[in-house]
Amino acid sequence: MAAVTTQETKPRTHWRLRFRRDKSLLLMTVPALVLLFLFNYLPMAGIIVAFEHYDIYEGILNSDFVGLAEFRELLANPDFWHAFENTLVISFVQLILYFPVPIALALLVNTIISSRARAFIQAVVYLPHFFSFVLVITIFQEFLGGAGVLNVFLNRHGISSWDVMTNPHTFKYLVTAQAVWKEAGWGLIVFLAALAAIDPALYESAAVDGAGRWRRMRHITLPGLRGIVVLMLVLRLGNALSVGFEQMLIQRQAVGAGAADVLDTYSYIYGIGGGFGSTTTFGADYSYGAAAGLFKAVLSLVLILGANKLAHAFGEDGLYRK
Repeated sequence: MAAVTTQETKPRTHWRLRFRRDKSLLLMTVPALVLLFLFNYLPMAGIIVAFEHYDIYEGILNSDFVGLAEFRELLANPDFWHAFENTLVISFVQLILYFPVPIALALLVNTIISSRARAFIQAVVYLPHFFSFVLVITIFQEFLGGAGVLNVFLNRHGISSWDVMTNPHTFKYLVTAQAVWKEAGWGLIVFLAALAAIDPALYESAAVDGAGRWRRMRHITLPGLRGIVVLMLVLRLGNALSVGFEQMLIQRQAVGAGAADVLDTYSYIYGIGGGFGSTTTFGADYSYGAAAGLFKAVLSLVLILGANKLAHAFGEDGLYRK
């Protein structure tokens, strides 16, 4: 009986010891947890709006419950499926063209011996991460727009102007280029940190054994990056349906709704902006927009869980260990 009592109280004592040891660290996380609850978890109660015919004057509790009616209306709308198709296409293009760029930059910068030159390149490449998409699009407009530097140069030399900022057919490549210029520096920092964690003795041993630069990269560098690459890929797939609300909305008028409408802009314009022709207050259909947002959220959850399971199948941790 005493042995059983000891076994039962040992985990509890162990938990108390860990709490005393990490009490200061746990207290430091309290403000972040409070903010996370207030701005991320508490608003989830608003999901009920997607199952109601919501009226801002009646409120959530008094609005008429309509079940899945908003979702049936959503799935029957061809504009929604067009926005969904745009989202998948842009996400796929960004995955193929954007995702390898920070890895290549990290491998390139890591070969620079001078620490000052490396720090300077990191600072220059990382700086656009702090820019808003308003500023990023303005910079692209100044260079690639109709009156931008490139077209002015082409016109002066008798060459027809290059339509980039208003061409709906190349819009997916334009937004990918903007995302690469803005966010590649953040990925560079992440992958450089992963490269710094690789034991330098492995490179020295490989060099002594006669391995060249490419063989060291293939057998040491790339395997050392595999864990963080898989993690970033899982996060990217989980965020695949969010391809830049601000970025799309700003350029929607220039290229047209057919090219720029994605799930985020569709939920906003047809839900809050009244683009669906709703008869509710102020021309907005909040329930319809909430249904579109919930559809995207559920699908994103499925994507991130599926990608994480695939990471486990390849022997990586992903977001969490099994």
